[in-house]
Amino acid sequence: MDSLREKPIEFIFSVFCLIILLSARNSTADLPRLIQPPKSDGTLSFLVVGDWGRRGSYNQSQVALQMGKTGKDLNIDFIISTGDNFYDDGIISPYDSQFQDSFTNIYTASSLQKPWYNVLGNHDYRGNVDAQLSHMLRDLDCRWICLRSYVVNAEIVDIFFVDTTPFVDKYFAEPKDHVYDWRGVLPRNKYLNNLLTDVDVALQESVAKWKIVVGHHTIRSAGHHGITKELEKQLLPILEANEVDLYINGHDHCLEHISSINSGIQFMTSGGGSKAWKGDVQKWDPQEMRFYYDGQGFMSIYISEAELRVVFYDGFGRVLHRWNTYKKGIYSGI
Repeated sequence: MDSLREKPIEFIFSVFCLIILLSARNSTADLPRLIQPPKSDGTLSFLVVGDWGRRGSYNQSQVALQMGKTGKDLNIDFIISTGDNFYDDGIISPYDSQFQDSFTNIYTASSLQKPWYNVLGNHDYRGNVDAQLSHMLRDLDCRWICLRSYVVNAEIVDIFFVDTTPFVDKYFAEPKDHVYDWRGVLPRNKYLNNLLTDVDVALQESVAKWKIVVGHHTIRSAGHHGITKELEKQLLPILEANEVDLYINGHDHCLEHISSINSGIQFMTSGGGSKAWKGDVQKWDPQEMRFYYDGQGFMSIYISEAELRVVFYDGFGRVLHRWNTYKKGIYSGI
């Protein structure tokens, strides 16, 4: 009987996912656009996790458990993954057991049965990229939404997902013993130029109150990988010119918040979904460094028309850091 009761719920959720995916359309820029409805009161809540796919090991299952509890408490609308979805070398096909073992069978809480918006990380590019982008994964688990670069329109906020791995020179010049799947990326210069133009145009077109950009690689970070010079040079000026509110990334296996003294951008790292790098932190300007944690965990974000709130949690669900801001002009006196 329980399975029969669950069928209508599964069907409704499948239709909901289908509506989101069929809502994709092109604007003047070539970035696909997906529609994410906010709550009836116009607000949104979601979780952010990155660098997680290890078949439950390195405390991935523990983080997932706490995500489920927090997701229920916050009544989240969706989840964002900042990439490196499957270690060490992505997946080899849509039928790779990694997908079930590292995703479907780990994030089982009812609160996490919502759309998962993903970007690709460098470890994902070491596998079969087309497999992660395949509609077959959505047939296996309707939550899975993964494109190279795209925009999620949620009325009060536009979230821009950017494929950052092809920007990094060393993956091309010094791949070491790794083999990267560059299908769909070459010729590289043309791909990057088109992507930067598309992101710039999409940001300019945005009429949302808030703008968030998500990529796998760091722009500002005191973690192991530090600053990604290529993104600092090529992508950051576009984000600054278009007054982006947050840049969210993974790649460094930590939780981190850095403020910019040159713009209003807040740099948020959520790469603590499984294996973390204890003690691997570099010195940073204390005027900019708001928070750093070298362990596992995740983020939550709440957005209304006027307010944006960020909370970082460790793998046991304990609050480590809170930050909030208000959109100028919405509240009088702000």
